[in-house]
Amino acid sequence: MKRLLFLVACVAGLMVPAAAQAVSVKTLDMGKDVQVWYVEDHTLPMIAMTAALPAGSAYDPREKPGLAAFTADMLNEGAGSLNSQGYQTALSNKAIRLNMTPTRDYLVISLVTLKDNAKEAFRLLGLALTKPRFEPEAISRVRGQILASLQQEDEDPQQVASKAFIAAFFGEHPYGHPINGTQASVARISRNDIKSFKQAHWVRNGLKIAISGDATPDDLKALIGSAFGQLPARWAPPLPSVSHMGSPGTHIIPLQVPQPNAVMGLPGILRNDRDFVPAYVANYIIGGGGFSSRLMQEVREKRGLTYGISSSLDTLRKAGIFAVQVATRAGAMRQTIDVTRATMKDFAENGATEKELADAKTFITGSFPLALSSNAGIANQLNSFQRVGLGVDYIQKRNGLI
Repeated sequence: MKRLLFLVACVAGLMVPAAAQAVSVKTLDMGKDVQVWYVEDHTLPMIAMTAALPAGSAYDPREKPGLAAFTADMLNEGAGSLNSQGYQTALSNKAIRLNMTPTRDYLVISLVTLKDNAKEAFRLLGLALTKPRFEPEAISRVRGQILASLQQEDEDPQQVASKAFIAAFFGEHPYGHPINGTQASVARISRNDIKSFKQAHWVRNGLKIAISGDATPDDLKALIGSAFGQLPARWAPPLPSVSHMGSPGTHIIPLQVPQPNAVMGLPGILRNDRDFVPAYVANYIIGGGGFSSRLMQEVREKRGLTYGISSSLDTLRKAGIFAVQVATRAGAMRQTIDVTRATMKDFAENGATEKELADAKTFITGSFPLALSSNAGIANQLNSFQRVGLGVDYIQKRNGLI
């Protein structure tokens, strides 16, 4: 039995890397201003969708940061003839998973349903998008949840440092405020604000949809039409260009905590930049690769200055950021920052070793198919490609570019 299990594990391991090649992504014509990619897979009677509306926090009014996220949180709080409890019950009775994730650029909606319940799932989503109730009781309850979460964030040194870094980095640009707003701004958001934001930004033009599962193209056209067909056919206002990316310097925020946090960063690059893939691999080597990364080796393993340090290469529609985040003990922050800077300087001057490069490529290419192991994973991955302007064939090309 053990030999059989070992053989099955080995075969499964060999099969996973072929997943990307086995995924056939096609486009579906739903009008020139709506982008739809789909994977037709009849293996399981399930359908997963990830969709992105141009309704992220960058569209918040200057005086009311957090409005986009607040509005997103109201999406499943009642629609049409269903109040909040009724809407949640309708989803639960059909085992429908509906989630909303506000980002800086988009409102990302994910939906997972059994094939037999797909019509009802997409109908309920369409009802929420076009006929939300925005009941005062639900708004009050959701506001309380957001405020409680923000209170926790204001006491978390990692969150405080991250928000301060973003504010310093982007300045007055809409990217500069917290996605969920502040306690003060959320407290003054009104029902009319939520209704107005929904009307202006939950629109069809610019919509990006990725679907994977047990459905034909004709099935998908009907389902997508049911969910999104009644949205206004207009564009959201354009986002301004990013003309300011902070000023070099150190910003200190006093906070009574035993373990201070730091965020360090530089302007990054856009996702469609020809140097993005090399930068992505470089980030993995510097600090994106967990315990194998240089920063972990230099800051944690050799000097014991932290339990964890990491770097990221983040891309938005209008800007990119390379950032490093670290927590250390009181009194060790200066040394931690100095070692981090020295490690990054050494990489900039001398580059990666052959082993570092080979190991990074092996992990990045080998782990990618794991993201495609389910319909939900495929839909999410494809939509992430759509949001940064990559082509429908990128899923096939990606590992070759690494």
